[in-house]
Amino acid sequence: MSRHQARKRFGQNFLIDNTIINQIASLFDNTVSVEHTLIEIGPGRGALTEALLRNDHPLTAVELDKDLIPILQTKFSHHRQFELHQGDALRVDFFELSKGLPLRLVGNLPYNVATPLIFKLLDNIDNIIDMHFMLQWEVVARLCAQPGDPHFGQLSLIVQNLCATHALFNVPPTAFSPAPKVESGFIALSPRAEPLIKKELHSAFNKIVKTSFMHRRKTLRNNLKGVLNEEQIQSVGIDPGARAETLNIESYAALAGLVS
Repeated sequence: MSRHQARKRFGQNFLIDNTIINQIASLFDNTVSVEHTLIEIGPGRGALTEALLRNDHPLTAVELDKDLIPILQTKFSHHRQFELHQGDALRVDFFELSKGLPLRLVGNLPYNVATPLIFKLLDNIDNIIDMHFMLQWEVVARLCAQPGDPHFGQLSLIVQNLCATHALFNVPPTAFSPAPKVESGFIALSPRAEPLIKKELHSAFNKIVKTSFMHRRKTLRNNLKGVLNEEQIQSVGIDPGARAETLNIESYAALAGLVS
């Protein structure tokens, strides 16, 4: 199984640390049900896959690299409840794979596709139970950041509006082969029963957030020029001279209400 060489173009860094692998798999012990579909994104050589299958849970895996498909088929074909699909996670219809059941998602995501993939999944958040992903630590920090944190930004606000975010543990480069040049982290994203921002404000909220962070060193007065004027910003109790990273989600909801 180890003869397959990791490919840079696919962003492959295979998880090899058994302690980390078992730590991830244990999150799903006694919680996998026939009433939902567990999908692993990017199984690679199958180290985490094997751990997830140890209790004979149903598992569907999506792998982009065609050369890994026969390796995974050989390794796991004896598991009756294992399904393997070759395809790009950014293009796969996960909800078709789920066969109408709510989704649970897990994976060691290639760092170059992690953020766009999360945004894709957020579009169908009502069908997702939870997401557990290995990500570059900087992305984990951004997902969990709060106002005033230098990592706080557009990603923080848009994801936290829809999900509770929990950084579970750090993962060193030595846990992978080949070792990446950055630290990694494992995160849980749990969709909220109701988003923090009313659904009818989502479009305006996303626009205001994106525009406010267009130039991080500039003030709201400058970034929102042409969208909201100083008087409008002040009308909801916000200082036009403030910078985007200092505002909480409630403040962005107030600004979104002015343009909806």
